[in-house]
Amino acid sequence: MLSKEKTMEAIEIMYDMFPDAACELTHKSPFQLLIAVILSAQATDVSVNKATPALFAAYPTPAALAQAPVEDIIQKIKTIGLYRNKAKNIKACAVQLLDQFDGKVPETREELVTLPGVGRKTANVVMGDAFGEPAIAVDTHVERVSKRLRICKLDANVMEVEQTLMRKIPKELWVKTHHTMIFFGRYHCLARNPKCDICPLLYMCQEGKTRMSAK
Repeated sequence: MLSKEKTMEAIEIMYDMFPDAACELTHKSPFQLLIAVILSAQATDVSVNKATPALFAAYPTPAALAQAPVEDIIQKIKTIGLYRNKAKNIKACAVQLLDQFDGKVPETREELVTLPGVGRKTANVVMGDAFGEPAIAVDTHVERVSKRLRICKLDANVMEVEQTLMRKIPKELWVKTHHTMIFFGRYHCLARNPKCDICPLLYMCQEGKTRMSAK
């Protein structure tokens, strides 16, 4: 596996490649971000961003969303994958925000993960982007890049990937690194056709070298 030093060398190169990496889910408040991240599970940010303007216009607050009929919510998000289950989750989430948190999005992971539709990854995104709390959310891109570069073990589960990244990357860089690795995975180190031939990290990527030698 890559050492701390080599890991940061790789991350710095990614920073140079994607200096403006940031959350691509459109939102104007912690509540909107929370709902958008719940909706983004197994869906693209693009598909979520197409649906949320109408959703947030109709239900701008937890109170409004909590009172909305599930079928009406479904109509607003039916272009997103798993929309029926997600409609139930975001309504239930809004209800719980009102009942337990005075209509405000909680700022701790322990509280966030009690909300319907919210797992550790979603909680980490909200903590980092809504409240500036150090967190690394491991999505498919972060996991893929971490394993291809051997930053973590190939058989590591999501929690182990997160823990490895937290050990190797300074805490103040966790949120920035999370977004940068997502951009690197989304736009360069793609799942099926990674751009190994023009990758500045090829020199430290054994998988990339193997892929190139096979061509």
